[in-house]
Amino acid sequence: MADDLTWTRAAPEDETGPGPWIEIAFGEGDDLVYLRETSDPGNVVTTTRAKWEAFAKGVRAGEFDHFVTD
Repeated sequence: MADDLTWTRAAPEDETGPGPWIEIAFGEGDDLVYLRETSDPGNVVTTTRAKWEAFAKGVRAGEFDHFVTD
């Protein structure tokens, strides 16, 4: 299934190197979001779209800012 997905790399726009970065894909016909690291593309984990949307909203709201160092 993971071979049939369209992966989107979550990397800063000015980054051109291979990462490591997280890649995200949304399954068609299922309720799953697929995640993998560019350094280990064979290791794919999944979550539901509802959980992914809750996470993304939390990121936008700053709920995870304390994990980031400048």
